Amino acid sequence: MQFVPKLEQLEKRFEELNQLMANHAVISDGEQYRKVSKERADLEETVGKYREWKSVEDSLSQARGMLHENDAELKAMAQEEVASLEPQLAALDDQLKILLLPKDPNDEKNVVLEIRAGAGGDEATLFADEVFRMYSRYAESQGWKMEVTSSSESAVGGLKEVIALVSGNRVFSRLKYESGVHRVQRVPVTEQQGRVHTSAITVAVLPEADEVEVKIEPKDIRIDTFCSSGPGGQSVNTTYSAVRITHLPTGLIVSCQDEKSQIKNRAKAERVLRSRLYELELEKQQAAVGAERRTMVGTGDRSEKIRTYNFPQNRLTDHRIGLTLHQLDFIMDGKMDQVFDALTTYYQNQQGQTGQPLVTQ
Repeated sequence: MQFVPKLEQLEKRFEELNQLMANHAVISDGEQYRKVSKERADLEETVGKYREWKSVEDSLSQARGMLHENDAELKAMAQEEVASLEPQLAALDDQLKILLLPKDPNDEKNVVLEIRAGAGGDEATLFADEVFRMYSRYAESQGWKMEVTSSSESAVGGLKEVIALVSGNRVFSRLKYESGVHRVQRVPVTEQQGRVHTSAITVAVLPEADEVEVKIEPKDIRIDTFCSSGPGGQSVNTTYSAVRITHLPTGLIVSCQDEKSQIKNRAKAERVLRSRLYELELEKQQAAVGAERRTMVGTGDRSEKIRTYNFPQNRLTDHRIGLTLHQLDFIMDGKMDQVFDALTTYYQNQQGQTGQPLVTQ
């Protein structure tokens, strides 16, 4: 395999990091220990896979050597072992090629998840609520934390819009392919004649920006406070705890009224604003170098879609990769690993063919 020298270097570095993590001076320095442990964690999967590859490669070499034995029984055993080990080695080759690809720098980040009802009226808001519940259940299964910053309910109990902060281990790496138009086909509860209707919602997944990456200057923002209100305009509390931040240079507006504390609402709103500004900056950078930029969520029209959820057929179809699963009930319950794994594998393979990181969408 052509990547062996590179993998040998990584394995050597991995051992150096193991020794550093046992060094008292490193252990006593919290910042240095954090950096060392992160670098080690980043290498662990690749080094482990390389060691597995070396073991299989060694076994295959020995088995091939036995093919020249005069003993017919030994030769037959060797042929059987070679037939078993060759596909294993080929699979490990492919896995290592993917692991050596340039990493998306945002993969470790938390995200801002935004879901909005598109075409379809009340039915679209009901579906937006169900998709948000789907992501919430998946987040719970992963041990992630999901904090709603703002939401707007429809008259039928659905969601016109919901914005949430999702934090945990490698959140963006799992959710980054969810941005786009999600289309639903089913018979609405209000439909008297049993006809299937089509509605759409938009999902946007933005990597959360660190304070170091995006600094918000006090002179660039206007902060308004107001009383939080619930569905139907009922007062949630009588204090001015809700916060609206307007970023004057860009015109971006972010509101948060989820918390009873004005300070907490402001902190959440600033996190969302920082992520949107970070996204704008990424778009500028990619436009400057002529990179193809995702359209992110389109217009929310039914004809624009990355995925279709067909309830009568219990079918989910991801149109980007040609994936069809007849397990929609299972997926809507938050069991989404099969979908995310298929998307990750597809886009990693595409990246492997070009040798360049792909723009996620």
